[in-house]
Amino acid sequence: MTFSIVAYDPGRKEWGVAVQSKFLAAAAVVSWAEADAGAVATQSYANLAYGPDGLALMRAGVSAEETIARLIEGDDGRSQRQIGVVDKTGRAAAYTGSACHAWAGHIVGDGFACQGNILIPGTVEAMAAEFERARGGAGELADWLAAALAAGQAAGGDSRGRQAAGVLVVRENGGYGGKTDRYLDLRVDDDPQPIKKLQQLVEMHHLFFGAVDPENVVPLADVAADLQAMLKRTGHYEGPQTGQFDEATRRALWALVGQENLEERWDGSGDVIDRVALSFLLDRFG
Repeated sequence: MTFSIVAYDPGRKEWGVAVQSKFLAAAAVVSWAEADAGAVATQSYANLAYGPDGLALMRAGVSAEETIARLIEGDDGRSQRQIGVVDKTGRAAAYTGSACHAWAGHIVGDGFACQGNILIPGTVEAMAAEFERARGGAGELADWLAAALAAGQAAGGDSRGRQAAGVLVVRENGGYGGKTDRYLDLRVDDDPQPIKKLQQLVEMHHLFFGAVDPENVVPLADVAADLQAMLKRTGHYEGPQTGQFDEATRRALWALVGQENLEERWDGSGDVIDRVALSFLLDRFG
């Protein structure tokens, strides 16, 4: 009742899962990933044990193909299960049980696997083709995964309709503050156009948590006057508009940055600010 993709990006060392389904909060059931272990999509009368058990196997070095073999071996319901896996080195594998509802099937490519059931024929093929195309261009794994979902939906998607979607991407120390591996975990649990909404959330994630490009920064001294005027309007700065980026201006800007959840883009220190964060603030409050 679902279509999904698991994939690995060796450039950023990221593992990810993306899913869409006519099933409430589908990503909470389907998507599992762990840095330096792999990613798992478990669906079609999903056996949720496949998630943690599969990651434990791959963490120990078991290949994607062997992981699936071990998971389904002792499962009496395996004929109705579907699973896609990518392991810690990027090897991918998938399984579609013989009793999964038509159309059901999968495609395994280099570093990814697409799978689905109760689909319009052509959905999985479109996903695989789009992922191959997207990863050769701009963006990052989350963008490519979401693009694959959109291509699958455009080709027909879930024959029963749309409800929920999600994308999960992990990498070592990739989470907020660098304390977890959960770089991105976005879910649309109930929406008439869940993939469209998911792509909007991915773009928002890039704004708030994307990596700062050291070539795309602005000297704070050059925009001090604009910042002081803006901070006056927001109520964060009460001093004179000197056009000098002094400590009072820095404290006021840091307070506003924290209020707007942009602290991953500017940490309050240094003589420059990320242009993306600056543009967002000036557009919003300027």
